[in-house]
Amino acid sequence: MTQKANILLVDDRDENLIALEAALTSLDQNLVRANSGEEALKHLLGTDFAVILLDVVMPGMDGFETAAHIKQREKTKDVPIIFLTAQEIDRHEVFRGYASRAVDFLLKPFDPWVLRSKVEVFVELHQLKAQMREQARTLQRDLGQETGEPGKALAEQLSQRARQVQADLTRLREHIVTNYQDVDQPLVDGVRRMDGSVSRLTTLVDTLHGPQ
Repeated sequence: MTQKANILLVDDRDENLIALEAALTSLDQNLVRANSGEEALKHLLGTDFAVILLDVVMPGMDGFETAAHIKQREKTKDVPIIFLTAQEIDRHEVFRGYASRAVDFLLKPFDPWVLRSKVEVFVELHQLKAQMREQARTLQRDLGQETGEPGKALAEQLSQRARQVQADLTRLREHIVTNYQDVDQPLVDGVRRMDGSVSRLTTLVDTLHGPQ
């Protein structure tokens, strides 16, 4: 059973958080609230998140400052960030946003379908990474214990799992291309990196499996 992903919602206004929850509840993932940048950073200390939806304009630490802190931390530097802003952003703000390595901007009021679709892609990428990590741990643990025929059977099982992840990733890539006329390059880049990682895992498992 696939574990639910955590999604961090950061906004200083409760009504905006309620709107985000209403848009994302159908994804059936764990939605975590934060009313400030400082609170968001506290959540990130002990919880692994698939994606962060981050309001730009907040009192105290704004969205850009919060994102900069997130990307400076080794544990959270690769967590995707989608900025939310209620106003048209100028070039300077766009530069600040992408300089902090955010992956996207969405203007309020946002289209719930667009928001949900973007978040869903990052959730699927996060879950695929989790599957790869678990398979790698299983490979390291069990192949070190098993020899002979049991080891061959385990290698065959892991090979099948690795190929299933590869197939899931292919379907995800097709989903992105099919559902976005103006394809998000960060999403494409993320899938490409995952594709390379899965290919290396599959090659490793096949090598351990040995000749047929």
